[in-house]
Amino acid sequence: MSTYNALLIDAESYVKELFKQHHNANLVFHNLEHTEKVVERVYEIASHYKIPDKELLELTLAAWFHDTGHLMTDPADHEEKSVAVMEAFMRNKANDEELISKIAALIRMTRFPPAPQTLQEMIICDADTYHFGLPDFKQTNKAMKKELVLRNMNTMVLDWEKNSLELLEKHQFYTTYCIGLLQKGKDKNIKRLNKKINKTEGLNVSETLLVPGREDAEAAAKRKNSLVSRGIQTMLRLTSENHVELSNMADGKASILISVNAIIISVILSVLVRRIEVDTHLTLPTFIFLASSLATIIIAIMATRPKVSQGNFSREDILNKSTNLLFFGNFYKTKVNEYQWAMNTMMRDPDYLYSSLIMDIHQLGVVLARKYKLIRLAYTVFMIGLFISVIAFMIAILVHQPQQPVINSNVSPYS
Repeated sequence: MSTYNALLIDAESYVKELFKQHHNANLVFHNLEHTEKVVERVYEIASHYKIPDKELLELTLAAWFHDTGHLMTDPADHEEKSVAVMEAFMRNKANDEELISKIAALIRMTRFPPAPQTLQEMIICDADTYHFGLPDFKQTNKAMKKELVLRNMNTMVLDWEKNSLELLEKHQFYTTYCIGLLQKGKDKNIKRLNKKINKTEGLNVSETLLVPGREDAEAAAKRKNSLVSRGIQTMLRLTSENHVELSNMADGKASILISVNAIIISVILSVLVRRIEVDTHLTLPTFIFLASSLATIIIAIMATRPKVSQGNFSREDILNKSTNLLFFGNFYKTKVNEYQWAMNTMMRDPDYLYSSLIMDIHQLGVVLARKYKLIRLAYTVFMIGLFISVIAFMIAILVHQPQQPVINSNVSPYS
């Protein structure tokens, strides 16, 4: 018995360390807490039947290892991976192939749908699905759904309530202990799911048949909702297209300013700069003209200079609807499968989809405001600089008095 206790203590420490080393935030259901609860329930059910110590050891070890495969592989293959993890541990601790084989069979028995034959197999199956008959099934079911979404298994959460109901209806408790303790609770959970599904689908056939014109009213309401929905989509599309067009116009204006002033600067550097070596009075107007053109180009470049954000997101951001997937700056560093999962999640949620479209339009508006503000400033600088430069050139030319050549009278032209 002491050998059994030592082995169980080692197994518990090993499994807890595995969950710590391979920590996965996506496992919101198949985590260490779930494993510990299954172990507790194995003890609870087994103590009712007073099974022998060796059989209890096999059951407890199977309970500790039965979900370790989730840490390293996909849900579909996790039982076999759990068996492999258990075998690697057991061969270092106990050279007992029969014991290892029995534990492996118990772990594989947790695959749904099970077909238990022995009391041991019934106990491990009931311990693993014990929560089906508890009042907190709603919370554990939500955790299971969230885990599947986080693990990129979106197809499995479609019609989740119906699938959960089908699972509960197909499931059965095998031990008389769990049937007596949990069956009524499971029946209540089935009723809750049925009620939720009926409420969601609006199944009220008798009311539809009894109220005259009900179908026509519902059809008219659907048509109206469809028109409203189409109107909203058209509004969002046109607004987005208008913003993009305005952005293109702003880029075009900036490009004109850059091109014109680049030509002006090249002319100043190639012609006027050489000229001021002779006509020094043109120095100040030339540098005013050069400075205004340079300032205009810098401001125009700032208007068109792109700003790129961090380029990635977390799954929590998607579940919390806190990131806009329609803007490339939020996803360009993300792997394609992650972006695909995120887009599929968003497209199944109309509120998230519409809020993302609205957010995208708002971000376009913010960028446009900055662009047009800088372009307006660039045009103002160019206009004022051009005006001041022209005035400076006119003043310099008018004020400047060319020096007359000095003739020396003491020198004879015939000398």
